[in-house]
Amino acid sequence: MNENSAIPFQSIDWLSVPKVEYKGETGSAFWQTVQYPGLRVRIVEYTKGYLADHWCQKGHIVHCLDGEFVSELLDGRIFHSIKGDTYVVSDGLSSHRSISENGVKLLIIDGDFLQPSESK
Repeated sequence: MNENSAIPFQSIDWLSVPKVEYKGETGSAFWQTVQYPGLRVRIVEYTKGYLADHWCQKGHIVHCLDGEFVSELLDGRIFHSIKGDTYVVSDGLSSHRSISENGVKLLIIDGDFLQPSESK
């Protein structure tokens, strides 16, 4: 990590981070985003009936804070996650999208560290 991407100790007051709405194919996602050099930290809430409007290639660490959701992979695999579950994937290693029947709250972390080593 170089000097420009070093992050000193700090806490995040999520109550002060604005929510931004992103429409899905159905339902909505509400993102609260904190951006650092090479690192993005988000609280994301999907409404009931949410279906992402795209297949994502980005790497993430996704931790389910409350509720449940499904990660659908383009190859047909389905992964169910409930409160307390976490998944990890690197950039470009799967096409995935989220589905939430009853709504969910997630902590999502992504950034440069999830790029496969040959692309760094």
